[in-house]
Amino acid sequence: MYSSRLPLSSPQPQPIKRQHTARYYAHRVKESLTTRVSKLICTIFLALLLVVGMVTFILWLSLRPHRPRFHIHQFSVPDLNQATGFENAVISFNASARNANHNIGIYYDSMDGAVYYKDQRIGFISSLLPPFYQGPKNTTTVDGSFTGASLTVSSQRWSEFMNDRAKGNVVFRLDLTSTIRFKISTWNSKRHRVHANCDIGVGQDGQILAPYKDKRCPVYFT
Repeated sequence: MYSSRLPLSSPQPQPIKRQHTARYYAHRVKESLTTRVSKLICTIFLALLLVVGMVTFILWLSLRPHRPRFHIHQFSVPDLNQATGFENAVISFNASARNANHNIGIYYDSMDGAVYYKDQRIGFISSLLPPFYQGPKNTTTVDGSFTGASLTVSSQRWSEFMNDRAKGNVVFRLDLTSTIRFKISTWNSKRHRVHANCDIGVGQDGQILAPYKDKRCPVYFT
Protein backbone atom coordinates (compact mmCIF):
# COMPACT_ATOMS: atom_id res chain seq x y z
CA MET A 1 0.00 0.00 0.00
CA TYR A 2 1.06 3.42 -0.73
CA SER A 3 1.44 5.85 2.06
CA SER A 4 -0.87 8.92 1.92
CA ARG A 5 1.68 11.14 3.53
CA LEU A 6 3.20 13.73 1.26
CA PRO A 7 6.91 14.13 1.39
CA LEU A 8 8.05 16.95 3.65
CA SER A 9 9.49 19.96 1.80
CA SER A 10 13.17 20.42 2.28
CA PRO A 11 14.17 23.51 4.31
CA GLN A 12 15.18 26.62 2.31
CA PRO A 13 18.85 27.43 2.56
CA GLN A 14 19.57 30.59 4.67
CA PRO A 15 21.36 33.44 2.85
CA ILE A 16 24.94 33.65 3.73
CA LYS A 17 25.79 36.90 5.47
CA ARG A 18 28.73 38.43 3.72
CA GLN A 19 31.23 40.02 6.03
CA HIS A 20 32.48 43.53 5.06
CA THR A 21 36.11 43.86 4.33
CA ALA A 22 38.59 45.80 6.43
CA ARG A 23 38.85 48.37 3.64
CA TYR A 24 35.12 49.03 3.90
CA TYR A 25 35.30 49.72 7.65
CA ALA A 26 38.38 51.87 7.20
CA HIS A 27 36.51 53.93 4.61
CA ARG A 28 33.54 54.36 6.94
CA VAL A 29 35.77 55.51 9.80
CA LYS A 30 37.59 57.91 7.52
CA GLU A 31 34.28 59.30 6.24
CA SER A 32 32.99 59.77 9.79
CA LEU A 33 36.15 61.60 10.87
CA THR A 34 35.96 63.87 7.81
CA THR A 35 32.35 64.76 8.60
CA ARG A 36 33.19 65.55 12.21
CA VAL A 37 36.18 67.69 11.27
CA SER A 38 34.08 69.58 8.69
CA LYS A 39 31.37 70.26 11.27
CA LEU A 40 33.98 71.41 13.79
CA ILE A 41 35.57 73.79 11.25
CA CYS A 42 32.15 75.22 10.31
CA THR A 43 31.29 75.71 14.00
CA ILE A 44 34.57 77.52 14.69
CA PHE A 45 34.15 79.68 11.59
CA LEU A 46 30.60 80.69 12.52
CA ALA A 47 31.67 81.45 16.09
CA LEU A 48 34.54 83.66 14.86
CA LEU A 49 32.19 85.37 12.42
CA LEU A 50 29.75 86.09 15.24
CA VAL A 51 32.50 87.50 17.47
CA VAL A 52 33.86 89.70 14.66
CA GLY A 53 30.33 90.93 13.90
CA MET A 54 29.68 91.83 17.53
CA VAL A 55 33.03 93.62 17.87
CA THR A 56 32.39 95.54 14.63
CA PHE A 57 28.91 96.54 15.80
CA ILE A 58 30.23 97.74 19.18
CA LEU A 59 33.00 99.76 17.49
CA TRP A 60 30.46 101.24 15.08
CA LEU A 61 28.26 102.33 17.98
CA SER A 62 31.17 103.85 19.87
CA LEU A 63 32.73 105.59 16.85
CA ARG A 64 29.57 106.65 15.03
CA PRO A 65 29.63 110.47 15.02
CA HIS A 66 26.68 112.30 16.53
CA ARG A 67 25.81 115.70 15.13
CA PRO A 68 26.39 118.72 17.40
CA ARG A 69 23.61 119.79 19.75
CA PHE A 70 22.56 123.44 19.74
CA HIS A 71 20.44 125.11 22.44
CA ILE A 72 19.09 128.65 22.63
CA HIS A 73 19.36 130.23 26.09
CA GLN A 74 18.73 133.95 25.69
CA PHE A 75 17.16 136.09 22.96
CA SER A 76 15.99 139.66 23.29
CA VAL A 77 14.71 142.51 21.12
CA PRO A 78 14.50 145.34 23.68
CA ASP A 79 13.12 147.97 21.29
CA LEU A 80 10.01 146.21 20.15
CA ASN A 81 7.90 149.23 21.03
CA GLN A 82 9.41 151.47 18.37
CA ALA A 83 7.12 152.19 15.46
CA THR A 84 9.64 153.06 12.74
CA GLY A 85 11.27 149.69 12.15
CA PHE A 86 14.49 147.93 13.04
CA GLU A 87 16.80 150.85 12.20
CA ASN A 88 17.68 151.46 15.86
CA ALA A 89 16.94 147.96 17.16
CA VAL A 90 19.38 145.46 18.61
CA ILE A 91 18.72 141.72 18.62
CA SER A 92 20.94 139.88 21.11
CA PHE A 93 21.17 136.14 21.64
CA ASN A 94 23.06 133.51 23.59
CA ALA A 95 23.24 129.90 22.42
CA SER A 96 25.49 126.88 22.89
CA ALA A 97 26.96 124.19 20.68
CA ARG A 98 27.75 120.88 22.40
CA ASN A 99 29.81 117.94 21.19
CA ALA A 100 28.04 114.97 22.78
CA ASN A 101 30.45 112.38 21.36
CA HIS A 102 32.63 110.39 23.76
CA ASN A 103 35.74 109.87 21.61
CA ILE A 104 35.19 112.16 18.64
CA GLY A 105 36.27 115.78 18.28
CA ILE A 106 34.79 118.35 15.92
CA TYR A 107 36.60 120.97 13.83
CA TYR A 108 34.49 124.05 13.06
CA ASP A 109 35.16 126.52 10.31
CA SER A 110 33.96 130.06 10.97
CA MET A 111 30.32 130.15 12.12
CA ASP A 112 27.75 132.52 10.62
CA GLY A 113 24.50 133.70 12.14
CA ALA A 114 21.25 134.91 10.61
CA VAL A 115 17.89 135.93 12.06
CA TYR A 116 14.59 135.49 10.22
CA TYR A 117 11.07 136.72 10.68
CA LYS A 118 8.45 134.72 8.74
CA ASP A 119 11.09 133.29 6.38
CA GLN A 120 12.50 136.72 5.55
CA ARG A 121 16.07 137.25 6.63
CA ILE A 122 16.24 140.49 8.57
CA GLY A 123 19.81 140.23 9.91
CA PHE A 124 23.11 138.49 9.20
CA ILE A 125 26.49 138.18 10.94
CA SER A 126 29.46 136.78 9.07
CA SER A 127 32.20 135.00 11.06
CA LEU A 128 30.22 134.99 14.28
CA LEU A 129 32.91 132.66 15.64
CA PRO A 130 36.40 132.08 14.22
CA PRO A 131 37.49 128.50 13.36
CA PHE A 132 37.89 126.34 16.45
CA TYR A 133 38.25 122.75 17.65
CA GLN A 134 35.75 121.26 20.07
CA GLY A 135 36.84 118.24 22.09
CA PRO A 136 34.57 115.36 23.12
CA LYS A 137 31.92 116.16 25.73
CA ASN A 138 32.60 119.88 25.37
CA THR A 139 30.30 122.89 25.07
CA THR A 140 31.03 126.16 23.26
CA THR A 141 29.13 129.39 23.90
CA VAL A 142 27.76 131.16 20.83
CA ASP A 143 26.50 134.70 21.34
CA GLY A 144 26.18 137.85 19.29
CA SER A 145 24.08 140.89 18.41
CA PHE A 146 22.33 142.07 15.28
CA THR A 147 22.35 145.85 15.21
CA GLY A 148 20.18 148.27 13.28
CA ALA A 149 22.74 148.61 10.49
CA SER A 150 22.44 144.90 9.70
CA LEU A 151 18.68 144.62 10.22
CA THR A 152 16.29 145.09 7.33
CA VAL A 153 12.61 144.30 6.96
CA SER A 154 9.95 145.08 4.36
CA SER A 155 6.94 147.26 5.17
CA GLN A 156 4.61 144.28 4.84
CA ARG A 157 6.67 142.20 7.25
CA TRP A 158 6.87 145.12 9.66
CA SER A 159 3.09 145.38 9.69
CA GLU A 160 2.82 141.63 10.42
CA PHE A 161 5.46 141.99 13.07
CA MET A 162 3.50 144.73 14.87
CA ASN A 163 0.33 142.60 14.75
CA ASP A 164 2.16 139.67 16.36
CA ARG A 165 3.63 141.99 18.98
CA ALA A 166 0.13 143.14 19.92
CA LYS A 167 -0.83 139.50 20.47
CA GLY A 168 2.17 139.03 22.78
CA ASN A 169 4.11 136.44 20.75
CA VAL A 170 6.58 137.36 18.00
CA VAL A 171 8.39 134.32 16.58
CA PHE A 172 11.87 134.70 15.11
CA ARG A 173 14.20 132.07 13.73
CA LEU A 174 17.91 132.07 14.48
CA ASP A 175 20.09 130.13 12.01
CA LEU A 176 23.63 129.15 12.93
CA THR A 177 25.69 127.60 10.14
CA SER A 178 29.21 126.26 9.89
CA THR A 179 31.28 123.65 8.08
CA ILE A 180 32.54 120.87 10.37
CA ARG A 181 34.81 117.83 10.28
CA PHE A 182 34.78 114.95 12.73
CA LYS A 183 38.10 113.87 14.24
CA ILE A 184 38.44 110.19 15.22
CA SER A 185 41.93 109.49 16.59
CA THR A 186 44.21 110.55 13.71
CA TRP A 187 41.49 110.37 11.04
CA ASN A 188 39.43 113.37 9.92
CA SER A 189 36.12 113.01 8.11
CA LYS A 190 35.08 114.95 5.05
CA ARG A 191 33.49 118.35 5.53
CA HIS A 192 29.81 118.69 6.34
CA ARG A 193 27.76 121.88 6.23
CA VAL A 194 25.77 121.98 9.47
CA HIS A 195 22.67 124.12 10.10
CA ALA A 196 20.96 124.79 13.43
CA ASN A 197 17.47 126.32 13.16
CA CYS A 198 16.19 127.79 16.42
CA ASP A 199 12.60 129.05 16.59
CA ILE A 200 12.30 131.69 19.31
CA GLY A 201 9.23 133.48 20.59
CA VAL A 202 9.45 136.81 22.41
CA GLY A 203 6.78 138.70 24.32
CA GLN A 204 5.71 142.33 24.16
CA ASP A 205 8.73 143.29 26.27
CA GLY A 206 11.04 141.77 23.68
CA GLN A 207 12.34 139.02 26.00
CA ILE A 208 12.38 135.33 25.17
CA LEU A 209 9.27 133.46 26.29
CA ALA A 210 9.66 130.63 28.82
CA PRO A 211 8.71 127.73 26.45
CA TYR A 212 11.58 128.68 24.13
CA LYS A 213 14.30 129.17 26.72
CA ASP A 214 16.99 126.43 26.77
CA LYS A 215 15.18 124.76 23.88
CA ARG A 216 17.14 122.35 21.70
CA CYS A 217 17.41 123.46 18.08
CA PRO A 218 16.91 121.08 15.13
CA VAL A 219 20.17 120.35 13.30
CA TYR A 220 20.65 119.07 9.76
CA PHE A 221 23.47 118.65 7.22
CA THR A 222 23.76 119.82 3.62
